[in-house]
Parts: sequence; structure tokens; C-alpha cells
Amino acid sequence: MDEQQLADIAAALYRLPLEEFVTARTAAAKAAAADSGRAPADDVRALPKPSAAAWAVNMLAVHRPGPLRELEELGALMRSAQGDLDAGALRSLAQERRQLLNRVMDAARTVAEEHGRKLSGAVATEVEQTLRAATVDEGAATAVRSGRLLRVLSADGVDSVDLHDAVAVPSVLTLPAVPAPEAVPASESGQASESGKVSESGKAVEAPGKSKGRATKAGTPAADAPAAASAEKPRLKAVRTERPAPTPSAVERAAARLAEAEEAARSAAEEARLRTAEFEEAEADMTRLGDEARSLRERLKVVDSQFEQARKRREATAAQKQLAARAAEKGQRAEVLARERVLRLRNTPD
Repeated sequence: MDEQQLADIAAALYRLPLEEFVTARTAAAKAAAADSGRAPADDVRALPKPSAAAWAVNMLAVHRPGPLRELEELGALMRSAQGDLDAGALRSLAQERRQLLNRVMDAARTVAEEHGRKLSGAVATEVEQTLRAATVDEGAATAVRSGRLLRVLSADGVDSVDLHDAVAVPSVLTLPAVPAPEAVPASESGQASESGKVSESGKAVEAPGKSKGRATKAGTPAADAPAAASAEKPRLKAVRTERPAPTPSAVERAAARLAEAEEAARSAAEEARLRTAEFEEAEADMTRLGDEARSLRERLKVVDSQFEQARKRREATAAQKQLAARAAEKGQRAEVLARERVLRLRNTPD
């Protein structure tokens, strides 16, 4: 079984209701064993069960891909604005993202309930965190779109999203290439001018093919070398001890990242406020229901006491009823005997 076949099996499993996953995975492993042998069956059996939040995102990817596409397009615009160092556009797009996330979360709750599971507050928070990460990182967007997500994704707006063990069968995904690190300025890399370079320890190292006492330029006497070396010392010392001032582009890049971080902080604070309100509401409900439960328990004690009294009264009256029934039966027999005697006496001549 190749990777694409395994990915297709995984896609079929991760679109099922969460409670059916394990049973369906076992059945798929048995089918794979019958068709291809033990090794493919082990691969199917090794597919992890997704977390509740990852399952909800998978349901969105499979059954409501439209809202996810909108979110992915908005994320591309945000990344472009960050690349252009446009802090104003980032703030505007971040506000648009908040509104879009609310709509996508409504869709996530709806599709989850349609497939047998209601999202709790904690799971909904993790779903939104994952969707937010998909707008920050292109690789995270690809993982979300795959429909085979295994765990929650997280982004801080600065570093790329960690996708390790985040997707089932990731080898078949087309993930964006990791950008190469930025070039280090010559002053930071330890390189010196034409006559030499600076080693990692900060000492001057002569360029290949040159030695002490040689002329540094054509026609320059070797005796001038000490003076040239002394002239180099202040510059080499500066390279070793001083860092170059940030370039304007670095400052602008930091400002753009700051704008993204500020937006993430505002969103987190709003989320915390909502969760606090939900907690206070739940706590109030718990207090009200607790009071009601205590009242019912007290009422139950009274009813239990009345029931016990009624039971004892029933037992007592049952005995009295039995005695009265026997007395009534005895009286009826006495009445019959008395009537028979009266009849005999009437029928007997004097």
C-alpha cells in the first residue's frame, strides 16, 4: 500500500463521527490485511484518533470547506501585508479576521452537532486557536484543509506553526517550502576587508596567500605594513564589540510583528472575557440548582417521614381490619343459627 492509498483511507476515517473512528479503523485494518497483508494493516491501525478540536476542524474541511477557503484567503492577505510591512493593513485585516472567525466558529458548531457532537467551550476555544493559526502560517492552512488533522495548532504571530505529528500521512501534502534564513551582514559574519577576515573568536585572520610584512597594495613598501596593521585595529575592535544599528527594514518588520502580536493579545483578552462570563453564568446556575437540590432533599425528608407514618398506620389498621372481618363473620354465623332456631321453633307444635 503506497502513501496515497493510506492517505485516502485516513481521509475516509477522519470524516466520520468521532465515536465511530476506532470501530471503523479496525474494520479498515482488517480489509487492508485481507487485500495487501499485515504491513499495510499495521499502517492503518497506527492512524491516531484525532482530538475533539481536530475532529471539529476536519468536519469543517470536509462538510463546510467554503468558510475555510475564505479564512485561508484572508490569511494570505495578512501574510502579504506583513511581508510588505504594512501595519495599517494588518490592523484592518485583523479586525476582518475576528468577524470571519465568528462566522466560521458558528459553522463549526453547526456541523459538529449535525455529526453527533456538541462543542464544549474548551473545545471551541481550541478550534478557534487552530483556525487562527491557519491564517498565520501557510503550512498550517494546508494541514487544516487536508481534513486529516490530529491535534490543535497554535501560532504566536512570530514563529512558524509547529506541524510535527499534526496531520495523518503528511507525506502526501504539498507543504510550502521553508524560507531560507536572512543573509547576515558582513560586519556580523566576522568578515574583514580585502586584507583579511575575522574568525569566530574575533581575531584577525590573514587572507590566503598573504603574510606578515608583505605589501598590502602593489607598490607599497613592506615597512608600511605595521602602520597598516595599526590602522586596522580600531576597525576590527569595533567589529568585535559593537553590533550594527538595526536597518529600517528590520524596524518596520518588527513593527508589523508587533501589530500582529497586539491583535493576538486583544483577541486572547476578548476570549478570556467571554470565558469568564461563561464561568460566572455556570457558577450562578450551579448555585441556583444547588439551593433547589437542598430544598428538594429537605422536602424529600418530610415526605419520607410522612410515608413511614402512613405505612405504620396501614399496618395497624390492617390488623384491626382482619379482627373486624373475623368478628363480622362470626356475627353472620350467629345470625344464621339464630334464624334457623326461630324457624324450627315455629315449625314445632306446642
